[in-house]
Formats: sequence, C-alpha cells, structure tokens
Amino acid sequence: MIAIINYGSGNVRAIGNIYDRVNIPYLIVSQTSEITDQITKIILPGVGSFDETMSMLLNSGFRTLLDEMVLEKKMPALGICVGMQILSNGSDEGELAGLGWIPGRVRKFDKNLLQHKPKLPHLGWNSVDIKKSSLIMQDIDTEHGFYFIHSYYFECADQQDILTTTQYGLNFSSAVNQDNIYGTQFHPEKSHSNGIQLLKNFANL
Repeated sequence: MIAIINYGSGNVRAIGNIYDRVNIPYLIVSQTSEITDQITKIILPGVGSFDETMSMLLNSGFRTLLDEMVLEKKMPALGICVGMQILSNGSDEGELAGLGWIPGRVRKFDKNLLQHKPKLPHLGWNSVDIKKSSLIMQDIDTEHGFYFIHSYYFECADQQDILTTTQYGLNFSSAVNQDNIYGTQFHPEKSHSNGIQLLKNFANL
C-alpha cells in the first residue's frame, strides 16, 4: 500500500486520481496515527518554497516517523518537485535544513545561462536523459519527457545519485535516486502517459 503524505504541501489528490485510474491501492495520510503495517511505500509531494515546505513537514509531526520508515526500514520513498528538493541537505532558497536523505544542495538556475524568455521559472515540457538503470524509469518515453515548473534544481554531492538529467541552461538533475529513495523535479501527476507510467513503476518497485 502506498501512503501519499498529506502534510500541507502538494496536490495529493491529483496523485491519488492517477492511482484510482490504474487500480493501484493507496492512502492519503494526514496524521502519523494513520500509518499502519499495510504501508509499504511513501510519496512526498511538494509545491512552493523550500522553507515553507520543510516547515509544514516539521510541524506535521511526520519527520521522525519518516526517517524511521525510509532510513531504517528502507521503505521506498518518492519525493516530487519541492518534495524532491527537501530530500537534500538544504537550499539556497531558504535557511532550514532539509531531510538530508540524499546528500546535496538545491541551487537556483543562473539566468545568464538561459537563452529563452521567460527565463524563470523553467515551465512546461522537457525531455530527460536517463543516467543509470532503474525500474522506476522503465517504459518511459524520454524524448516526450515530463512537465516542469521550478526555478531551483538539486545539485547532488555524488554523481551516482543522479537518475536523470534535463537541459535548461545546464544539465541539471531532474530525477535522483539513492538506494530506496527517489525524487523527481518534474510533476508525474501533470505528465500524462509518462507520469502515469512512472507512478505505476514506483508502485511496482
């Protein structure tokens, strides 16, 4: 059973709607008491600023339980958009520490490297380049790509943690992975067939 963590940031209903369409069971979890032994995977959505998202997560009371589930029990976890960014150690956008699950820091795009207007945010569809083999990217049309909306990107401390890259002024990490932990800068829930496939792949890990 997949738990979509509803800590106040991100469109949890849109992710749930996709799982409804493909008949994959899930729970939208708003309190730690709703986490049961049935839960085998978690999704962390996220929109808005880094500090705002981290504050919501910390205030939700989920932090300690998530660390236990993901770091100790090695439960597969997927962070989406800012939910991916908070997997890092921190962000140039804010002052709070991230979860620190995947070493790295979130950086702002350098506008001097961008040739097309509007330059920021990076908005719309873009292709991805898969950098390492992973079941979560199985049957993905990389040229068609995914839907993005962001001004910051995850700079991994270890290049081995980069799952996909995307070109936008530079080749940035558009998806990351270390062991059981995954993150996508793009929005699978807004990415049509590719997004559906990725969320199905995550459910089947």
